[in-house]
Amino acid sequence: MIEITIINFLKTQLSVPVHSQKPSSPPNRYVVIDKIGSSKENHLLSSTIAFQSYAESKYEAALLNEQVKEAVENMIILDDVAGVYLKSDYNFTDTTKKEYRYQAVFEINHY
Repeated sequence: MIEITIINFLKTQLSVPVHSQKPSSPPNRYVVIDKIGSSKENHLLSSTIAFQSYAESKYEAALLNEQVKEAVENMIILDDVAGVYLKSDYNFTDTTKKEYRYQAVFEINHY
C-alpha cells in the first residue's frame, strides 16, 4: 500500500508525527495523510493523497504545509514512486473546532 510507503518516508523527513488518522490525543503539530482516490492506467497505479498539516496557529500550519510539500516532492527518489504532482494546497482550518490546518493534495504515480 502506498500509504505505508508515504508515512514511513515522511517520518524520516519531518520533525512532527505522521499519522493515517487523527490521533486521540494530538500533539500541537502533526500531519495526517488520507488516500482520497486512485486509478490505474497502463499498469501504472495513481493515488490521490491529501496531506493535512495541523499546528497551533494558521501561520505554523502554513509553514508545516510547505515542509510537507517539499518532503512529498522528494519521494520521487523512492523506487516505488514514478511521479509526484501537486494538485492543490490551501487553508483548511476547521473554524468550528478552531483547529488550524492546511491541506495539500498530490497525485502520486506508483508501482
